[in-house]
Amino acid sequence: MNAISVIFPYMLEGQWVFDDEAAGLRQEPLLLGIDLMLEKATAGIPNARQGFKLFFAPAPFPGYQVKLEWRRTEFGGNWYWCEQFGLEGWLCPALLKYFDRAPKEIYAKPEPR
Repeated sequence: MNAISVIFPYMLEGQWVFDDEAAGLRQEPLLLGIDLMLEKATAGIPNARQGFKLFFAPAPFPGYQVKLEWRRTEFGGNWYWCEQFGLEGWLCPALLKYFDRAPKEIYAKPEPR
């Protein structure tokens, strides 16, 4: 597995989603608090709703902007806390397409596409 992964979220009918053909994901939703984090994290990216790059990794990397901390497992997914935004969000089991197990921390950096 790569140390840093990248997905390309975009807004579809009012919901953040992403596609990753290599992982077998199409219009995979990002919701339950993760959507609110994306809104805050991309506030400075013009036209982010049309698509942006989101780099993420289980360890800090140069330029990361957002840190999520694991809280608990529920319904096969995992809840993460973002101190920066004061928000909690749930990542579904698709998280395990990118990690062997839910990481204790996730570091992320959004960029324009």
